[in-house]
Amino acid sequence: MTVLRAQERDTLDAVAARIRAHVVDMCAGPEGGHLGGAFSSADILAALYFSVLNVDPRRPDDPGRDRFLLSKGHAAVGLYATLAERGFFPVGELAGYGRPGSRLMGHPVRAVPGVEMPTGSLGHGLALGCGFALAARYADRDARTFVLLGDGELQEGSVWEAAIAAASLRLDRLVAVVDRNGLQLTGATEGIAPMEPLADRWRSFGWAVRDVDGHDPGGLADHLDAAPWEPGKPSVLIARTVKGQGLPFLAGRSASHYVSLSPRNHARAVRALHAMEATG
Repeated sequence: MTVLRAQERDTLDAVAARIRAHVVDMCAGPEGGHLGGAFSSADILAALYFSVLNVDPRRPDDPGRDRFLLSKGHAAVGLYATLAERGFFPVGELAGYGRPGSRLMGHPVRAVPGVEMPTGSLGHGLALGCGFALAARYADRDARTFVLLGDGELQEGSVWEAAIAAASLRLDRLVAVVDRNGLQLTGATEGIAPMEPLADRWRSFGWAVRDVDGHDPGGLADHLDAAPWEPGKPSVLIARTVKGQGLPFLAGRSASHYVSLSPRNHARAVRALHAMEATG
């Protein structure tokens, strides 16, 4: 496993901070946005796009590229912020999120450079990932496919059907990441449909599993870059996160799921992010 140097880890922390700052600004717009899940996955997205994925913003349709699918498509504001920071489109375009005529819609669409498939109907992303991974095998390419899932999304049976298929097909170039923030729109996931011990569940479906801190982008990059972890097995990284991470007035609360920040709360959020950055 390649271990990132301290300077590279600091860079990923800074990228994740910028992603969260963009999300706050977009959620202060007229449409609001799914802030909680975008914040919990910001470190994951920073690790993927700035350390792991083989992608080129100048050639977004390169046939040999790695694929990324945001199965939890409601967290589109986080993906848009990441793609803009990575250079797929100008950062200034983020200001138009959710406005008439903008291609930056509430869920990702193919009109946005870097978006592979429209997503957000929960439970479909992993099956799409299986298709991309299988296609890469048939094309004799060593590209990897990464799928980011929400933990509430794991209540969809289609996720487990895809998990069975991936293991049966020995798709070891497929990597799933579960944003395990423990909350969904209506409350705690464990109070709605308990999933623990989650790692054991994935192992029983034939996957190689790692269970890690989801707010350590350097550590996440080390794990993701090392996949596949076991020959012939797809890999799943369970990333333990906090919904709304970085905003004390929203962190760990279901209320952060979708917000439309008032000018006052926008200012509070900006101050909180600056304080978080200052303390490292």
